[in-house]
Amino acid sequence: MASFGQFIKTEREKREWTQTEFGAKIGINTSAISRIENGSQKFSKSKLKKLAELFQIENQKIVDLFFADKFANEAFKYKCSDSIFIVAENASNYIKNKNVKQGELEL
Repeated sequence: MASFGQFIKTEREKREWTQTEFGAKIGINTSAISRIENGSQKFSKSKLKKLAELFQIENQKIVDLFFADKFANEAFKYKCSDSIFIVAENASNYIKNKNVKQGELEL
C-alpha cells in the first residue's frame, strides 16, 4: 500500500476531481490537499467519515488505512523491526479479548 496521502490522490484522480474541487467537497483548502497528498501534512482524523462518504468506501476501510499508515510511519521513525507488526497484532488481540464482556455462568 502507498501512503494515506497517495491513496487520497489516487481516489481523487479516479473521480477526475481537481485538488480544488476535492478540497471544496471535504472542507480543506487546495494547498492543504496538495501537502496531504505529498505527505508533508497529515489528514485530519475528524474528516475520515466525510472522506468515506465522498469516495463511497466503507468507513472501516478508510479508518484502517488511516491508522495503518500512521502506525507504519511511527514504526519507521523509531527504526522498529518488522516484527513490531506481529507484536502489535498480538497486543490488539489481547486488548480486544480483555474488553469482551464475559457471559455469566449459571451454577
